Amino acid sequence: MGLKRRRFLGLGGGILGGVGLSMMGHRLLADSAPVPTRGPAPSPLPEPVPSPVASPAPAGLFAPPRGDVRIVVISDLNSQYGSTDYDPEVDQAIAFTPDWQPDLVLCGGDMVAGQSASLSRPQIEAMWAAFDQHVAAPLRRAQIPFGFTVGNHDASAAQSGGQYSFQQERDLAAAYWNAPQHNPGLAFVDRAQFPFYYTFAQKNIFYLVWDASASRLSAEQLAWVERSLASEAAQSATLRIAIGHLPLYAVAVGRDRPGEILDDADRLRSLLERHRVHTYISGHHHAYFPGHRGSLQMLHAGAMGGGPRPLLNSNLAPFKTLTVVDVRLANADTVYTTYDLRTWQVVDQQTLPRLVVGPNGWILRRDVEEANLSAAERAAAGLTP
Repeated sequence: MGLKRRRFLGLGGGILGGVGLSMMGHRLLADSAPVPTRGPAPSPLPEPVPSPVASPAPAGLFAPPRGDVRIVVISDLNSQYGSTDYDPEVDQAIAFTPDWQPDLVLCGGDMVAGQSASLSRPQIEAMWAAFDQHVAAPLRRAQIPFGFTVGNHDASAAQSGGQYSFQQERDLAAAYWNAPQHNPGLAFVDRAQFPFYYTFAQKNIFYLVWDASASRLSAEQLAWVERSLASEAAQSATLRIAIGHLPLYAVAVGRDRPGEILDDADRLRSLLERHRVHTYISGHHHAYFPGHRGSLQMLHAGAMGGGPRPLLNSNLAPFKTLTVVDVRLANADTVYTTYDLRTWQVVDQQTLPRLVVGPNGWILRRDVEEANLSAAERAAAGLTP
């Protein structure tokens, strides 16, 4: 899939005059047959009623044109270990979300602040209760389905001696998500290992969620990924989107080391590309970067909670973000509108680095073609002249 198929939209605005944004579309050639699904348990929430408003958005914010499908992407909501509070930006973002009229909210993980052996069962349960109060319950009341991947602070898959190091946290995460009152409203295709890895479908898009809460995906999980992406449900969809907490390649200062990115990134990218996955959405690095490599789009979601980080190869100060993704199914285009949560102005993607180089490889900004890299950029990426 050539990047020459990418389409650009020039947009500007936002509160207090806003900031101009060059927004990007990406095409994927695919079939447009409907997605077959098995009956979910529990039932999905009713889909939001389509609005006559062509560009719905919270009052005073830039309003992007709505696609056939709209996804609000959030990530890394938590703060300090054991916290049952959320930063004001999280509460504001959740309050704003119904005004964008999304079909789905996707979360890149770290919904609570676990991954500490000192946390007791009541403390972990209190964190999930706080998450429900601040995030999940408002979205349920608005009848917005909630897809998510677990993060290392929710239910870390780190192991020691063949056992999960944070088994209690994984057990309590599973108990929270499998409680009928916490129904995320998804049309599951496969929920046998929910909430750790599972698939669901909505409006001709197939979503695969893998457990990337640690850097290594097990052989068992990878075999499941292969089967799921090769399935009729996946391959008859117009678009395939994968989501996991850790990214394939590093984008943030302080997270550019082994253990903070997925092992065997090139092999995993090849797996996703082979099954025509359009986009991989991740969190963990607390830095927004809309990237691509090969035929795979990679949306690195910025943090909404504590600890935003600076991007590699950039002088920008860290900032918190939320991204609205609009999908046009006829041509499988995706358009991002990303808001800086300090100002609620739109992020100008031209201010982001054109190229990010980490310890396991490089990725390009979404609008940059490999053929257009400068000699210095090619040298930094280790590419031949």
